Amino acid sequence: MDKKKRVTSYDVAEAAGVSQSAVSRVFLKGRSVSKKTRDKVLTTAKELGYKPNAIARMLITKRSGMVAVILSSRANLNFPEVLSMLNKHLADKDERVLLFNLDDAEGLDEILEQIWTFQVDGVIALAAHFDNESIEQFKDHNIPVVLFNRVVPSQTASSVCVNHQQGILQLVTLLHEHQHRDYLIIGGYQASDVAQERLTCAVNALSSYGHNDVPILHGDYSYQSGRDAFAQWMQNNPAPTAVICSNDTMAIGVIDEARSNWNLRVPEDLSVVGFDGVAAVAWHSYQLTTIKQPLEQMTKAAVEILLEQIESPDDPAQLRVWSGSLLEGQTVGPAKTVK
Repeated sequence: MDKKKRVTSYDVAEAAGVSQSAVSRVFLKGRSVSKKTRDKVLTTAKELGYKPNAIARMLITKRSGMVAVILSSRANLNFPEVLSMLNKHLADKDERVLLFNLDDAEGLDEILEQIWTFQVDGVIALAAHFDNESIEQFKDHNIPVVLFNRVVPSQTASSVCVNHQQGILQLVTLLHEHQHRDYLIIGGYQASDVAQERLTCAVNALSSYGHNDVPILHGDYSYQSGRDAFAQWMQNNPAPTAVICSNDTMAIGVIDEARSNWNLRVPEDLSVVGFDGVAAVAWHSYQLTTIKQPLEQMTKAAVEILLEQIESPDDPAQLRVWSGSLLEGQTVGPAKTVK
């Protein structure tokens, strides 16, 4: 055989003494083929240097083998871990990730146009604001979408989510048990569905314990925004005894700002809590009290739901919610008594 000529499935079939359809079934996951035929085809393919053609496979299966993942530019520290898990679970199902970065809600239309062009099999949306109009566009293009950690009110799209309300209530209850009365909330950026939900949960949980009109500042989920928000408060106000942050990254920023520039000890003078359970919370300098999300279960479920909807597009939307785990670190202590 001419070594310059591309080896085809027909070449493998002829050399192995099987049909071309048998070769195709061997290289398509989930297709039925005997062990004897599979071993013969794989051995022959290796000898000939055959690699299956992704475009040809797409024509056979009517699927691109790609799943779009939409990620916000305001990334959380756990997003690399989430992406790694999604990539693993999708690769196990013979799907590949096509990553799109979303700067703001206004950029969504441009990203959607690119997604239609690539003809992806489905979409998993992380940290992106999706309204019903956007979801309807996916339906018009017959592309299923799963929202990660957010729920649309009409539940027209499938979602996997941690129970934000339960987790925030656990944190507030812990602070209440330590006799805290002077609170500051640092929420995420206001265009974020998750940030707004966590903020609402914090306000409601504090209100249930009689703490109303709690001051609120906003960051953008970044470390520096946590530092800046706490510094902004301290420039014109007395120190609170407890700060509730919308995520761990901002909470770490608050801790560093309090220690470095305001001579506040954590937790002796100031208690700080976050949300997410990123790896950095376990670092010795922080040991942050937070809610850890079950990312392995959430990412696996997101992929399972998406693939189910690719196979059965008329199935109703699904909602799966998990409880987070309270990680009691070293950043919550008894409220400091004012003498």
